[in-house]
Amino acid sequence: MNLKIPITTASFVTLTCAVYSFPCSTTHPISPEEIVRKADVIVRATAESLAHAASVPNSYPPDSRVQFKVLEVVRGEMPDGSFELRGALVDTDDFNDLKPPYKFVRPDGRSGSCFATSYRAGAQFLLMLKGTKWRGYTVEWYALGPVNEQLHSAEDPWLIWVRAQARQSAGVSLSVPTPD
Repeated sequence: MNLKIPITTASFVTLTCAVYSFPCSTTHPISPEEIVRKADVIVRATAESLAHAASVPNSYPPDSRVQFKVLEVVRGEMPDGSFELRGALVDTDDFNDLKPPYKFVRPDGRSGSCFATSYRAGAQFLLMLKGTKWRGYTVEWYALGPVNEQLHSAEDPWLIWVRAQARQSAGVSLSVPTPD
């Protein structure tokens, strides 16, 4: 008889406090133009090293941080030549399998997490950053959006599109002069 009360109470508390887990979704269409327009800073950077190791291995979201070296500032201002983002270093590529301009996150972000968090060491990424109060910059601000895509090269079609879009959104004319 005494065992029924704690078991019943524990069952009630467990069911009452249960959290439902749903895969990430968004109610609006993903707009690469909007992402470029709303990003505080856009950079092409290399994933250099692990800046802070995970305290809980294989946790999601990862509590490790990756150090990036800035190669190019596409738009905005970057106060330092390097910065950190939450994420994990991996040994595999994770290129977006869609055609630019991308309207969806690369494969790593499609598993229900909303954001890709893996970065191949030594690889280049195009990062659409938002400033935060406590942790510097983040790419975790546009669910399922292509905010941290791995690049094939400095002339990757996605990078070329974003450069042009950034100039256009800044009001820079993209007209090409015609020869006389």
